[in-house]
Amino acid sequence: MLIHPDRLFPAEPGTRKIARTLYEYVRTLPIVSPHGHTHAAWFARNEPFPDPARLFVHPDHYIFRMLYSQGVPLEDLEIGQPEVKDARRVWHIFASHYYLFRATPTRMWLDFAFQELFGLEQRLSESTADLYFDTISEKLLTLEFLPRALYERFNLEVLATTDSPLDSLADHKVIRESNWKARILPTFRADPVVDPEFTGFAENIAKIGEKTGEDTSTWAGYLNALRGTRLRFRELGCTATDHGHPTARTANLAAAEAAELFRQVIAGNADAQQQELFRAQMLTEMARMSVEDGLVMQIHPGSARNHNRKLHERYGRDMGADIPMPTNYVDALRPLLDQFGNEGNLTIILFTLDESAYSRELAPLAGHYPCLRLGPPWWFHDSPDGMMRFRERVTETAGFYNTVGFNDDTRAFLSIPARHDVARRMDCAFLAKLVAEHRLEEEEAVEVAHDLAYRLVKKAYRL
Repeated sequence: MLIHPDRLFPAEPGTRKIARTLYEYVRTLPIVSPHGHTHAAWFARNEPFPDPARLFVHPDHYIFRMLYSQGVPLEDLEIGQPEVKDARRVWHIFASHYYLFRATPTRMWLDFAFQELFGLEQRLSESTADLYFDTISEKLLTLEFLPRALYERFNLEVLATTDSPLDSLADHKVIRESNWKARILPTFRADPVVDPEFTGFAENIAKIGEKTGEDTSTWAGYLNALRGTRLRFRELGCTATDHGHPTARTANLAAAEAAELFRQVIAGNADAQQQELFRAQMLTEMARMSVEDGLVMQIHPGSARNHNRKLHERYGRDMGADIPMPTNYVDALRPLLDQFGNEGNLTIILFTLDESAYSRELAPLAGHYPCLRLGPPWWFHDSPDGMMRFRERVTETAGFYNTVGFNDDTRAFLSIPARHDVARRMDCAFLAKLVAEHRLEEEEAVEVAHDLAYRLVKKAYRL
């Protein structure tokens, strides 16, 4: 077998037995996936997924990032090409380098999918590459592997996509108008219309003005256009916004000052400091709108995005060259929290790539402000050890109930069950240790395990 039944459970036999017991209570709970990057079009069209290379390698920056680090040119993987000319060759390159993923979460996610979905039990390698390619290709053409069938097989209760404010959401409308009862919801990703460094920013502002009938050359018209766009998302079930700013900085400018800053930004005259101030002001404006309409805010700061300039110029955004950097929350969030930190109708979920902030800043903040919750380990820390470090550093101050369970944040649809399974196993391992040390009763641990796997995420995201 590729995956062991006791994977990720404690090595000590007594504690491992407790973890097994806890896991059995949560193993088959429905999956709630409130934040990810899968495509609504898959489910609207319900067409077979493409070949294994385009299904596993191309959408997953965890994979091609590792291969690139070991000297595999992205051209050899046919990344960025409108069509893949030789999918089998791409798959062979991946398979021959599969050893690179030893002891990484990527290996665990992939092995889970290979075994549990496709029945493969030999390790992927150059010698088994064709067996894998042919087996996966054959099964992808069956009814059981169509997107809607996999959604149901995965026991998904909710799946949220991440969508530009400029998206028509036509695929979401198709899903809603069909007889299929799945719950697939959009998420309002504000960056294209609130980040002056986003490619085509001024044009994007003009487009949302056209879509909403607002004069977005003015500050008031721009804010009204954002409100109207949020309403359009909410009408299709959206419950959350998402903000991928470089920092967590917020601001609270006077209306006239904000209007003048907007004028400078929209004209393309803002320098780097003014652009950062504008993003900071827009986080506060988004919070103000969330108080009005109830959308949950997600803030994903701290990534130096598109760090590899040459790759960015050639292939565009999101090519795996994003690097974590130190992030301040205490000072950065103060202007927003001074305005809305005590609001009962506001939920802000904070994520980080800076683990040093867990116990120093994030846990104390979430352990005090009613509007703040802590998102799960994200991106580089979406791993067994990252999850354990998170629980160890935040639980004593923030407890379990100022966190929001788990979200997979993935572009790789087939990895969703594996990622949630890893999170459930690690939470059970953490809880088992508390039970073994007589810091928590086993009955309490069962309840907490259920909350972490299911209840908290539904409550936090208003699902």
